[in-house]
Amino acid sequence: MTTFDADGITLEKVREYVWEIPQEGDMRAPARVLASEALLEEIKEDKTLEQITNTTHLPGITNYAICMPDGHQGYGFPVGGVGALDAENGCISPGAVGYDINCGVRMMRTNLTYDELQGREEELVDSLFTNIPSGLGGGGVVEAGVDTVEEILERGVDWALEHGHAVEEDLLHCEDEGMREGADADKVSQKAKDRGKNQIGSLGSGNHFLEVQRVTDVFDGDVGEAYGLEEDQIVVLIHCGSRGLGHQTCNDYLRKIEKQHQGLLNQLPDKELAAAPAGSQLAEDYYAAMNAAINFAWVNRQLIMHRTRQVFERVFGRSWEEMDMHLLYDVAHNIAKKEIHTVGGEERELYVHRKGATRAFPAGHPEVPKAYRDVGQPVIIPGSMGAGSYVLRGGENSMDLTFGSTAHGAGRLMSRTQAKSEYWGGDVQQELEEQDQIYVKAQSGATVAEEAPGVYKDVDEVVRVSDELGIGDKVARTFPVCNIKG
Repeated sequence: MTTFDADGITLEKVREYVWEIPQEGDMRAPARVLASEALLEEIKEDKTLEQITNTTHLPGITNYAICMPDGHQGYGFPVGGVGALDAENGCISPGAVGYDINCGVRMMRTNLTYDELQGREEELVDSLFTNIPSGLGGGGVVEAGVDTVEEILERGVDWALEHGHAVEEDLLHCEDEGMREGADADKVSQKAKDRGKNQIGSLGSGNHFLEVQRVTDVFDGDVGEAYGLEEDQIVVLIHCGSRGLGHQTCNDYLRKIEKQHQGLLNQLPDKELAAAPAGSQLAEDYYAAMNAAINFAWVNRQLIMHRTRQVFERVFGRSWEEMDMHLLYDVAHNIAKKEIHTVGGEERELYVHRKGATRAFPAGHPEVPKAYRDVGQPVIIPGSMGAGSYVLRGGENSMDLTFGSTAHGAGRLMSRTQAKSEYWGGDVQQELEEQDQIYVKAQSGATVAEEAPGVYKDVDEVVRVSDELGIGDKVARTFPVCNIKG
């Protein structure tokens, strides 16, 4: 048997790109890492393997805890982690969802070509940066009272449709049609609502961005056609989440769980995995609050997309409808959802935690939007500012291997602190513009340094492993043209 040793943790090779940490001691299941040996060498450099092993101690863990090819150290639960916990006898863990609830990504296609955009990059990036709020703190496309925030929390993108910030097709091409059922604004604290009311329609900071891209490659012509993608086409990628509202919601429930479920917490190797037992009042409350924060994040991205359409109209002198600026898809990264999966030949309801992981349902699945059901759910994998991003489709093996999931991005190689010590933001911007014709604008040079291309894993390798495993199949590749950041 082929093994891989990483500082006292031994992984056994199950098959190509599938490595298992065997169940032992108090582990309730094995852990699996989906990676090439090259990616494993990078994954072992931080606490990812220790963290994915720790997650197997959560009650109700089903089959195995899974680390995706882009996995890296997170808060308790690794980024790039998937854990399916029994919804009747298991638990739900805010740390296994993350602080930025429904951090996610959406892609909007256009009928513009790269030739039509060339020469207007600086005008476009300046206009986007001026008109789309970014950075720490407040400021959004709309400023609202708490009553409006509560509507958004419970209705999601349907609220944006009613108020003229969306069209019907936007809802049809969003995961869950842009609204999570079971959301309850009353379960979100007043402090969280206050943090969110001035951030509706804003990128925030960190790794969040809006990027104008060109399609460089289409690997599957039939699926590409179904998605409306072709080579040399301009698309827009928007990556952000639930801002301060989601962060506060996660923090609120972690503190409550630590107080009310100390007995369960004492059974876990890391308090950052704090979880509420399934069926408890706190589990129900957190699930309702998380669903509300998910809705907030979808509205946040919707308003940014709406403002982007307006910017393109001014820059190119055409209506957004004439430029065919329609949503391809919006997919969540940090989320826990009750889903029905077949386990041991029986259907079971599970809390599927995807933290820095993407839903990837295959063709024919009833939850894939009707427009894409014959080919599979679109999956969007952003790379770094200096590398390509990818559009995949949910692979036919995803339900068996990963509870219908795949990677969510390239995955960090170094911390933000280390990145700022090794890169200078101005130099990164200049190199991207001179070498790759990529125009970047940000609130600070530190933000650019934190997100320098060298900070991330090789997105090509991450996607190759996903494709080889059949959990997310390559459809198209894109490359940056303009990028704005917080």
